[in-house]
Amino acid sequence: MSSELYNKVKRYFGDYAVDKRLVYELELAKLPRYVAEYLISEFAGSSGDWEARLREFIRKHYYEPEEKEVVKHKLVVDGTVKLIDELRVVVDIETRVHVGIIQSLDIWAEVPVDIVERNRATLVNGMWGLITLKRSNPIEVFGRTVAAVVTDFRPFQSPDTDPRILEEARQYFTLDEWVDVLINTTGLDPSVYSPRQRLVLLSRLVPLVEGNVNVAEFGPRQTGKTYLYRNVSNYVRIISGGTISPAVLFYNLRTRVPGELAVKDVVVFDEVSKVRFPNPDEMMGKLKDYMESGVFERGDKKVPSDASLVFMGNIAVEMGPEGYVPVEDLTYVLPQPMRDSAFIDRVHGLIPGWELPKISQAKYHLSKGYGIASDYFAEAIHSMRKESLVGLVSQHIELSENFKIRDEKGVKRITSGLVKLLFPDKSFNREELKRIIGLAVEYRQRVRDWLHKIDPGEFPREKLYVKVIS
Repeated sequence: MSSELYNKVKRYFGDYAVDKRLVYELELAKLPRYVAEYLISEFAGSSGDWEARLREFIRKHYYEPEEKEVVKHKLVVDGTVKLIDELRVVVDIETRVHVGIIQSLDIWAEVPVDIVERNRATLVNGMWGLITLKRSNPIEVFGRTVAAVVTDFRPFQSPDTDPRILEEARQYFTLDEWVDVLINTTGLDPSVYSPRQRLVLLSRLVPLVEGNVNVAEFGPRQTGKTYLYRNVSNYVRIISGGTISPAVLFYNLRTRVPGELAVKDVVVFDEVSKVRFPNPDEMMGKLKDYMESGVFERGDKKVPSDASLVFMGNIAVEMGPEGYVPVEDLTYVLPQPMRDSAFIDRVHGLIPGWELPKISQAKYHLSKGYGIASDYFAEAIHSMRKESLVGLVSQHIELSENFKIRDEKGVKRITSGLVKLLFPDKSFNREELKRIIGLAVEYRQRVRDWLHKIDPGEFPREKLYVKVIS
């Protein structure tokens, strides 16, 4: 990106323009980017050596997941501890107690009603902030002993969720400039990527801005798959391999705590080949049903959700005539229970992560200047999920006759997400729409080709076509 483009970002985003270099220059990578940027903007306004004070603040209050016993030790010995983490609140109606769950440290604490009232997002999705915990008399909640209370909570998130700032700024940027601004906002340097790679990279954001869209992405390690989802939004839950139970994903019948699908915008199955289910038939039945209907059932609970699903896998690649291509059969990247056509058909699109370069040194691949503040960007794209543009997209296209209902659903939802990202003001021309709908069709075509390979009898080899009519 040029200094001229950085200046445009500063001009049209004002207080929501952030110098993205500072996150890695200040070595704040251990925190999610949206949290680090919020803290930078807070400390940068103060006098003196604010950088040193910020580093000291994080060193003092941020605990890695493996340090949970250190936090408990401080609670026991000192009676109180302050920590930077995500606080999510659930309510026990019987005892009328609000319980704060600090998931990374597996610590539960009572939360006073006034703190919950001031920070209502803790009830919906969880919020990052500075949490002050104090040891308290033990109480029983959800069948678990809780012996701590949150006495103070200072949120580290943008209070502004209005996407109109994005919508109004969009008119001052060309499409290529806007793509560069979005990539820089995610913390990566757009100049490292080709024009096509930039659009492939931004396709990862579609599940964040569009509800009930299911995508898969396979590629080599270190291409930034997990990096993006971990750093762009706090509305994402990443599940890295391991055993996933119905209680974690859907609903915990014992504690009555909703699972990840109920509270997050996106659930990412990272290293999907290592995912295990305690009861594969039950889990896959529920998962396929949810991917189709947007509703999940557990016990007496029937819950609608717009959470999108992302399945990510690492694969080996080799250089072909037109760039890198997968070496291995994609079916075998999936765990055994997912290797059937009924599941794969419910994946709306396959993003070719194998086309993206590995992220190497920070000075080459990470952002070099101003982009949109990540905490505001996360809130804005979260609020943009409320409106689907499938109806708008449908007005401009005609589908070939060999489209099945799932093909149509996949192409239109992915296009809707791309339109929201690239044209938040809904202003685009025919050529621009052709460019992004071509990408959506390509992603769905990959799924169709995959289905033909594993079940040629049910899925004939067919080419999907879309005509842009206006």
